[in-house]
Amino acid sequence: MKFAHLLKNCIFASKKNNMKSVPKFLFIIIAVMVSVIAGTMGVSGQNAASAEDRQYLVKVGDMAPDFEMKLPDGSKVKLSSLRGKIVMLQFTASWCGVCRKEMPHIEKEIWLKHKNNPNFALYGVDRDEPASKVKQFAKDTGVTYPIGLDPKAGIFGLYALKEAGITRNVIVDENGKIVMLTRLYDEKEFAEMVDLIDKLLAEKYE
Repeated sequence: MKFAHLLKNCIFASKKNNMKSVPKFLFIIIAVMVSVIAGTMGVSGQNAASAEDRQYLVKVGDMAPDFEMKLPDGSKVKLSSLRGKIVMLQFTASWCGVCRKEMPHIEKEIWLKHKNNPNFALYGVDRDEPASKVKQFAKDTGVTYPIGLDPKAGIFGLYALKEAGITRNVIVDENGKIVMLTRLYDEKEFAEMVDLIDKLLAEKYE
């Protein structure tokens, strides 16, 4: 619609000013260039604003900040040790109502579907709570995927402002790059995340 409007205006102006010496195709080229530039600037601006609005410190395309996380059973996992896998990080806490709403969906639509896939890993990252509370949290929400401990939000602070809201997911590809960032529980965005994980895992089998 914008392109058609620009083109119409350019042709109208040429007729009005009797600019016969200027070929019409020149106006078409100008209109296309203006439309493309404006569209590109708009998309870039939206992406930048989205990352800032959600208070992330990282963006899609960045290498995921590495960390080592302790699990309630005493074992440890390091993000970089999962290289070669599609990794989902779910930032959460027992006091987070939105997290409690989202987690059963993660369990059913992602974890149970891919938990036996050697190319996939999913870890919850619980903000600043003791192991006993994290275990009870998992039991209360009915999730069986592993949830690690994040004392003083040290891991969270690598990805987002520490004072930012907790509910968020980070999808990391096999090369360690961030391919998706979510915030809160939006059904449409969640469905897009599920589809992306399915697609990334399907590609690894091709």
